[in-house]
Amino acid sequence: MSHYDPNAQAYGGYGYGQPTAVQQAQIDQGLRSYMVGVYNYMMIGLAITGMAALGVYMLSVTGDASLAQQTARGAMRVSGGQFLTPFGAFLFASWFKFVVILAPLGVVMLLSFRADRLSAPAAQITFWIYAALVGVSLTTILLVYAHTSVARVFFITAAAFGALSLWGYTTKRDLSGMGTFLMMGLFGLIIAMLVNIGIAAFTGTPSTMLQWIISVVGVLIFAGLTAYDTQNIKNEYIYSLAYANDGSMVQKAAIFGALQLYINFVGMFQFLMALLGSRDE
Repeated sequence: MSHYDPNAQAYGGYGYGQPTAVQQAQIDQGLRSYMVGVYNYMMIGLAITGMAALGVYMLSVTGDASLAQQTARGAMRVSGGQFLTPFGAFLFASWFKFVVILAPLGVVMLLSFRADRLSAPAAQITFWIYAALVGVSLTTILLVYAHTSVARVFFITAAAFGALSLWGYTTKRDLSGMGTFLMMGLFGLIIAMLVNIGIAAFTGTPSTMLQWIISVVGVLIFAGLTAYDTQNIKNEYIYSLAYANDGSMVQKAAIFGALQLYINFVGMFQFLMALLGSRDE
């Protein structure tokens, strides 16, 4: 789907070659409606993530040390004078934290490997489940960072994402060449993160300089992916006109497009938090 030829056959019944002015107007109107649907799916996913993170946070912390998870050293304290409840300690201070971390990855892999077999309703439900699991894993941000800082970085991310996605949608420049470069950068970023985890395991603390580099590169990679994926989603809509009579396929394409943009938003937000976030001591 990523190789879009605007001169190719298959405008979903519009005929061969370039469409007429009337046909182009119909395509533009359909494209706007399609992109609104993509952004709506994405925003619903982000809302589910936010509600899941806030709900789990409220269940995971308490200001009363007597109600907190107790250890030999006393109540398990987190930032801001808060303490972990037994529920919070189970999620984030026991072996189950690895399930919290890896569960979203498992669901997104399911979406990726079974994309052709999933129906549109199944893909939508799986996306919502993935968004909720991401929210649970992002609760750690609320445990560590000042909430005013989280809100500030969220709005910075939203502004940057909106500008980049708008540019990807409106630019006449072909961004397809960025895809391979960005994916190589993403794999390199993952390797650097694993190296920093290894450094932390051997020395007790991760490399501050390497972490800063990872955060900067991470922001740049997800910024590029936001523009690239937006243009790609736009181009894929033209391809989907060949299947205009199959509303389920078009809906599923919109869901997967929303998933791509959602992942970019969350990735950019996490790396910006590492750069700009203020810890709640």
